[in-house]
Amino acid sequence: MSKNHYDYIICGGGASGLLLAFRLCKDPYFKDQSILLIEKDTKNINDRTWCFWESDEGDLEEIVHKNWNRAYFNADGFDLDFSMEPFQYKMIRSLDFYRSMKKKLSEFDHLTRIREKVIRIDEDHVTTEVQTFHGDKIFSSIYDPKRLDQQKKYPVLLQHFVGQVVQTKKPCFEPKKIDFMNFNVPQKGNTRFMYVLPLNANTALIEYTLFSKNVLERKEYLDAIGAFLSQLPTGGYEVIEEEEGKIPMTCYRFDSENSAKILHIGTAGGWTKPSTGYTFQRINEKTKELIDFLKKGQPLSRFSRRNRFWYYDLLFIDVLARNNENGAKLFKRMFEKNSPEVIFNFLDEKSSFLQEFQIMRSFEVWQFVNALWKRIF
Repeated sequence: MSKNHYDYIICGGGASGLLLAFRLCKDPYFKDQSILLIEKDTKNINDRTWCFWESDEGDLEEIVHKNWNRAYFNADGFDLDFSMEPFQYKMIRSLDFYRSMKKKLSEFDHLTRIREKVIRIDEDHVTTEVQTFHGDKIFSSIYDPKRLDQQKKYPVLLQHFVGQVVQTKKPCFEPKKIDFMNFNVPQKGNTRFMYVLPLNANTALIEYTLFSKNVLERKEYLDAIGAFLSQLPTGGYEVIEEEEGKIPMTCYRFDSENSAKILHIGTAGGWTKPSTGYTFQRINEKTKELIDFLKKGQPLSRFSRRNRFWYYDLLFIDVLARNNENGAKLFKRMFEKNSPEVIFNFLDEKSSFLQEFQIMRSFEVWQFVNALWKRIF
């Protein structure tokens, strides 16, 4: 067997690649299998923040940086201060995650990690700028936005944002409560809101977030954050960290490019929740499902499957893309007419048919009937 042959090759060292590598390595079923992880970059900075909600202690609890049990929603004259119970809203800083994965993965002899840029993936081999590796199964988290740009069947929105961790001179944040969605900002024909995660009374991550088709000039994000902070009794503040992101919100069938031996994972595999842009917890659960799937020996193309929530997301994105200025009203109706527990179960794809019917009744039905009609015909 060639020294450049591996049973499993993972391309990309982000959240999905690292979690998949870790779960492959720690499962005794794969202890005699060779695994290669190809990463382009050194992950040694806090380049992003991942948040999610769950009702119990999770398997990544040791690296949870902060959690909250209350949240605030504001849109179009309606506001709601609510308990997250039975959930907690949790934050993981990417640097903590990278360090944890590095330490855990170093314990496995059947894993090889290399730092090279992948330039081509074929059915049974991966080519980097340096060499070619052969693999029985190949997983890629390398996201190519051109795949979305070249199709017209599914609308594409972006969850795009700039966030700043600010430290204020005066205490002005509620440490146990997040601003989940605060639409009390000029909408300017889009869906725009502030997202606030207090770390303590004087420190918070504040993100100016949009669900829209086009990104803004960086100055517009920063100006919006500055305007939001000007309404708080900060006594002055200092920016101590910054981050930014651009996440696709679409029901495009990323899995259409999977094959018997190649599986796209993470955002590149369509694992992002289309209607919200949340990705991390879905990656966490999907990698667990994938480990169980691999033990069955089936073609990788059979892993992905659509469920009824995909169709809900499809109609929601159709409506939001066509009437982007009405996003605040859509989310307002959802929070106005349903309990937070029902909403978060629905967004987690763990709701009952009755709860889903209740959610659907919250909206102006004609918008979704119109979207369904156009989608069918």
